[in-house]
Amino acid sequence: MPRVPLSLALGALGVVYGDIGTNPLFALGEAFGPGHPTQVSTPNVLGVLSLIFWALIVVVTVKYLTFVMRADNDGEGGILALLSLIPTKARRHVLVLVIIFGAALLYGDGVVTPAISVLSAVEGVKAVAPRLASFIVPITIAILAVLFFVQRRGTQGIGFVFGPVMVLWFLAIGTLGAIQIAHQPIVLSALNPVHAVRFLSQGVESFSVLGAVVLCIAGGEALYADMGHFGRRPIIIAWYGIVLPSLVLNYFGQGAFLISGGVPDPSAFYALVPKVAIIPMIALSAAATVIASQALISGAYSLTQQAVQLGFSPRVTVVHTSAGQSGQIYVPEVNWALMIACIALVATFRSSDKLAAAYGLAVTGTMSVTTLAYFLVLTKVWRWHLAKAIPLCALFMVVDLTFLVSNLQKFFEGGWVPFSMGLGVFVLFTTWMAGRKRLAAHFASVVVPLDQFLKDVETIAPPRVRGTAVFLTANPNGVPVLLLHHFKHNQVLHEKVVLLTLTADHTPYVKAEDRVRVEPLGLGFSRIVARFGYMETPNVPELLTACSMHGLKIELPRTTYYLGRETFIPSKRRGMMKWRKILFAFVSRNATSATAYFGIPPNRVVELGMQVEL
Repeated sequence: MPRVPLSLALGALGVVYGDIGTNPLFALGEAFGPGHPTQVSTPNVLGVLSLIFWALIVVVTVKYLTFVMRADNDGEGGILALLSLIPTKARRHVLVLVIIFGAALLYGDGVVTPAISVLSAVEGVKAVAPRLASFIVPITIAILAVLFFVQRRGTQGIGFVFGPVMVLWFLAIGTLGAIQIAHQPIVLSALNPVHAVRFLSQGVESFSVLGAVVLCIAGGEALYADMGHFGRRPIIIAWYGIVLPSLVLNYFGQGAFLISGGVPDPSAFYALVPKVAIIPMIALSAAATVIASQALISGAYSLTQQAVQLGFSPRVTVVHTSAGQSGQIYVPEVNWALMIACIALVATFRSSDKLAAAYGLAVTGTMSVTTLAYFLVLTKVWRWHLAKAIPLCALFMVVDLTFLVSNLQKFFEGGWVPFSMGLGVFVLFTTWMAGRKRLAAHFASVVVPLDQFLKDVETIAPPRVRGTAVFLTANPNGVPVLLLHHFKHNQVLHEKVVLLTLTADHTPYVKAEDRVRVEPLGLGFSRIVARFGYMETPNVPELLTACSMHGLKIELPRTTYYLGRETFIPSKRRGMMKWRKILFAFVSRNATSATAYFGIPPNRVVELGMQVEL
């Protein structure tokens, strides 16, 4: 078995575990907060602690680390990676929509996580100076604003400090919890699941507490989504080596404090901290929550890039912030949308306990969809027998749906916020998919056979000018409509004409030797079909340079790129609602141009306009 470098496990602490590692700031306190009428008593505390412990074991340890993370696509994880693994024949339309909705809910999680994490950390100010309580919201907003404004610089310069900071964080929270446990060792009996069962048997009120318990596993999906950065084994080593023990010690320490009759002011977490260490702990908490927020923000960038490449989303601006690591990207449109949403949440809810009501619904929704997608991978890809796959996934789904149902009660208290955001993204994704499908059908209906076009060129013998003309087309067959328009109106062709089709693979990365297929067509025409993974951003000039290895030499300074700019006109044709046609036309007009997205020099682009009825 190969040895895992310590640096990878350390890096996993800094990137992967930031989210789940900062949940002790608010999770247990929310279970006994004003939103839940549960009384602070020894049986109730032990019951909640037992639920938290077994949630960490069943959902994070068993479901994600032991099983789901084995379903990787060339090392990459995440819900869209699961979708890309499922064979095309097994992709029923409804199932694809459900999985896309689960991915869309991650954006809602990406908005709430930075807001509640940073806000809960700053609320420790009340433990030092209660009079400064009115400054908590402005300080939180300032921290969030700085966090989003520095995104354009990338995380490479500060990434090396993430791991050590999180090591310090986990050691600190584990130590604080252990001190309290020493005074009330009875809390260790919560390791027995009987306490969880007894607590839940009390009735509807105890069941509603699961809406708070789920906060302790928020971030479990991030373990899977960020797997490609470090690999499965470093993530597992970090979990067992420091994360799980530290989380359990701190949660149980908070429970011991409550059993001792302590009053959580301002929270059960900060109540464990000695007064002399409050200020350093606030600073460490703020740093840890910023790191946790960074992981979610970076995850939103990666998810968007995947959605664009897989055809679910319109093009966006993708800025690569590291020359050495392709996964480090910055998406301005997503960044500013998240910043506005996060700041609006903090300004509206104004406290972590109120904001906790908005947390959990999107998380549990995504977890449920992940279980469904994993079941399809087990049965359709790995060919597991149903007798083996159903019991395993049924266990996961029962847990996921139990948490989901318990969180439904929080819908009108704030849970509608991330759900609505996810629903909005889902509508955008599905509208884009439907519009592009209709557009492809339209162009396919007017395509001219290549043989016929080449015969016309040979017969007409139009003037040929020096250089190369590149026509981007989504259809690798026939003659692009764009080329027909150009030939019809200009009556001239370049000495070299390239028909370029860029296709997205269902793998994260495509090997260089498998990327390009060049087909000579005669009369100076060539067809290039290039493959890119869903974690890659195509660069057309670099691609054309690589074609020299396949016998096609292109002089980039003498290359002209022909792009189409479609104007969409909503029609009365059936198959797509009018409002969706209008939305598709609006999004298409405002999407990042192909010139910018594909790295094409703007001064070498010729755009031809076309009107298309939807």
